[in-house]
Amino acid sequence: MAKPMFLRKLKNRIFFAMAKVIAGKPKGNYMAFVGKASCARLCDRIVELGHTSVLVVTDRALRDLGLADEAVAGLNREGVTLSWYDKVDPDPTYGHVEEGARILKESGATAILAVGGGSSIDCAKVIAFRKYNDGDMTKWAGMGNGPDEAAPLFVIPTTSGTGSEATMGAVITNQASHKKEIIGGEAIHPKAVALDACLMVGLPKPITAATGIDALTHGIEAYISTWERGNRTEMGRISVQGVFRWLRLACEEPGNMDAREGMALAAYNAGVAINQVNVGNVHAIAHQLGANFGIPHGHANALVLPHVLTLYGDTAVDRLAELAVATGISDSGHPETRARAFIAEVEKLIADVGIAPTDPRIKRDKFDVIAEAAMDEGDGYFCPRQLEKSEILNLLEAISE
Repeated sequence: MAKPMFLRKLKNRIFFAMAKVIAGKPKGNYMAFVGKASCARLCDRIVELGHTSVLVVTDRALRDLGLADEAVAGLNREGVTLSWYDKVDPDPTYGHVEEGARILKESGATAILAVGGGSSIDCAKVIAFRKYNDGDMTKWAGMGNGPDEAAPLFVIPTTSGTGSEATMGAVITNQASHKKEIIGGEAIHPKAVALDACLMVGLPKPITAATGIDALTHGIEAYISTWERGNRTEMGRISVQGVFRWLRLACEEPGNMDAREGMALAAYNAGVAINQVNVGNVHAIAHQLGANFGIPHGHANALVLPHVLTLYGDTAVDRLAELAVATGISDSGHPETRARAFIAEVEKLIADVGIAPTDPRIKRDKFDVIAEAAMDEGDGYFCPRQLEKSEILNLLEAISE
């Protein structure tokens, strides 16, 4: 049964106050190598820092395609000893973390290099925590609960969307509860990343589209957040502009290096933005779609995003109107007109890259569970407003078939 709204608002205010105290000023030193040979430069950086033994965390497909080995060729050239954990699956679990952590400890590696999408990066982050911390990993879930020490982490993303290469958080699936849990801490913020468009050229259109909308969602949710912190407004705006400029082209011309690099930067900038203020109600609902129906995260965001923006109504009008101007969508003198035009263009972009507005995998018998879980998660974010259970149920009905 849904909690009364006044209790939910009280919880949100308390959480907000705690977050301000615990988080303080934005943290994280960013170092990104961009463009041709960026992987080689990242490898040089790892060597410069004195690491002679490195664990590479990736998935089997990237290893079989040779992309993972190509990405770390610079370490091989320098004689660095490489150990591999290449069994990361989509939506990694604590079991994946334990497997990788065992290899990390047995190998004696002093650093971790994640090569892949958000799943590999998130798994690598928690493996990094495991280097110096034993015990029950599920106790690390939640705000400020991550350990203070971790193995140095470096990242080469092969998709443009999750932004995990720029954040100090990871999403891990709890096998027992079947829930996605967020683990974070300054210690797992990547020490450096390589944004190499060459590794993204072969990305299939559906993945390019879904991860691109994931980046768009990050940028928008950071921009409309009620937490005025750091440079999240600027980075959110830049990322949204980048997605609107480059995503269609990246889908239509997969070999276009400018589009691929533009999307890599958009995703990274969006990651920088959410690292400061977190995400919002779109993610709160999308996480449940992934956990209950196996819908990939970016695709789930695409289903939910336009509906949540519409539900925010007046509470997000000014911010969405600003994004309409920033992206060249509308310069109408009326904020409501601009905001509506922006939401309509978001819907059009999602359709243009081939993502349908409904999904047959969504089953009505889970609606109540999903709505309750989405409200509980969403109450821990800093959104324009908290959503009612009836609104979430109507949204789920709209995106199901």
